[in-house]
Amino acid sequence: MRHWLFHYRREHLAGDLIAGAVVAMMMIPQGMAYALLVGLPPATGLYASLVPCAVYALIGTSSTQSVGPMAVISLMTGAALAPLAAPGSGLYLVLSAQLALLVGVCLLVCGLLRLGFLSQFFSRPVMSGFTNGAVLLIIWGQLQVACGGAVFAPHLPSLLLAACAVALLLAARRWGAAGLRALGLGAKAADIGARLAPMLVLLLSIAADLAGVFAGRGVALAGEVPRGLPALNLATSPAHWHALLQPAALIAFIVFVVSMSSAQALAIRRRETLLPDRELLGLGAANIGSALAGGFPVTGGLSRSAVNAAAGAHSQLASLVAVLLLGLALYAPTGWLALMPLPVLAATILVAVANMLEWGTLAAAWRYDRADALALLATFGGVLLLGVQSGVLIGVALSMATLIWRESRPHIAVLGRVAGTEHFRNVQRFAVETQPGVLLLRVDADLFFANTGAVTNRIEQELERHPATRHLVLVLSAVNGIDTSALFALEELNAALKARGIGLHFAEVKGPVMDRLRGSRLLAQLHGRIFLSTAMASTELGALANAH
Repeated sequence: MRHWLFHYRREHLAGDLIAGAVVAMMMIPQGMAYALLVGLPPATGLYASLVPCAVYALIGTSSTQSVGPMAVISLMTGAALAPLAAPGSGLYLVLSAQLALLVGVCLLVCGLLRLGFLSQFFSRPVMSGFTNGAVLLIIWGQLQVACGGAVFAPHLPSLLLAACAVALLLAARRWGAAGLRALGLGAKAADIGARLAPMLVLLLSIAADLAGVFAGRGVALAGEVPRGLPALNLATSPAHWHALLQPAALIAFIVFVVSMSSAQALAIRRRETLLPDRELLGLGAANIGSALAGGFPVTGGLSRSAVNAAAGAHSQLASLVAVLLLGLALYAPTGWLALMPLPVLAATILVAVANMLEWGTLAAAWRYDRADALALLATFGGVLLLGVQSGVLIGVALSMATLIWRESRPHIAVLGRVAGTEHFRNVQRFAVETQPGVLLLRVDADLFFANTGAVTNRIEQELERHPATRHLVLVLSAVNGIDTSALFALEELNAALKARGIGLHFAEVKGPVMDRLRGSRLLAQLHGRIFLSTAMASTELGALANAH
């Protein structure tokens, strides 16, 4: 199993037991609500909360991460399944499990290939645009459920019930912790109690239903929740499997990005180290477990994981305790779960996801880097106008395009010596001394296929500005890599400069870069030298230039 289990500390037991009980109570309303968001029977959310949480606890590396249904992943799942089957149908249930299986396989393969670095390919502004767009889609969809089916022609009893639930949940969020502290609870216990407000609101709505408050008023209920887990059924046509491949890959990517963001935020506070490749394996196995349990794609959720940590979780045992209690709830009489009003479940989603909306990233990006801000807005618009899957593709494409665009226009500085020192700085920023006949250029980026043209063009421009140049020194202190295209460009530059009587020299070449250059033709053909430091290059070449 895992290291934490073999080295478990007894003093952590009380905290893990309490945290497990708290998270189990949170999982019931949250899981059922997010299943509703997918378009599945609410009980499916409990299946997706059960096995994945246990599997991740045994494989994942975060001690407090709680894996289960999550709003954005649920929305993406519903968007992927809607074109293939009617929501809630038997085929729809089978396809949701198939999708979870494919997502799990994608994540497992990436873990085995050690592709954990892929989580860094979604920039924060793009992630913000994607999240905000997805949240608005979720809000619109759940407003229809809260209104009994139509926002502009609402079913008044459903709307009134949802509005009361939203008011109670917002009040609990705003004043719940303070009220519990006023009653004598400690600060930590009060905060945890306030987070359990969704469960309390659902219990109140069930009590109201039992009292006959909703009788004859047409308020939709969750319906029958079967005891135990459903029978496994993944048999559909090859066409269905093929249709799910692309959305499975996209969902797997977002599952990993969201989960790593959540786990990393908690790991920093607890001074833990996460292993991205192991996280891929844990999330992959969790999604396969969800498929086998009749669930849908799952990921680590920040709100649920934060509650787990705040409730006193010290290890993954807290998740196993939560799974045990949730399993008991499923195998005990489940008639009370069937009485949950759907407008109240919709209200829990509305309050939960509304808190995910944030525009601070857009404002900061607009002030700091307009390219990032435009990428955020494009992703946001893509999600709203073209759908969640298209929004993901736009976000990934823009993240990569922004990176390549920046790297293709590297900063290049003409250097001069700070008087009386061996420090060399940009002539445009500092008062420096330059050597006649010697041109020092510092390239502040790796050299690769996308920026070789820009670098050679800038070199030509500087040579035109300094016609007396006899020695060109490329200072490579900021260059960590030179690809094949850039190598050919340097060879061509060396030949062209040699024909013009200008020497090409390198200074401050990093060891790994030099190791690769030694296996090329460039060093043998170089019409110049390689210097350990810019100061040595300036001194020696300056003396040569003055001698001529």
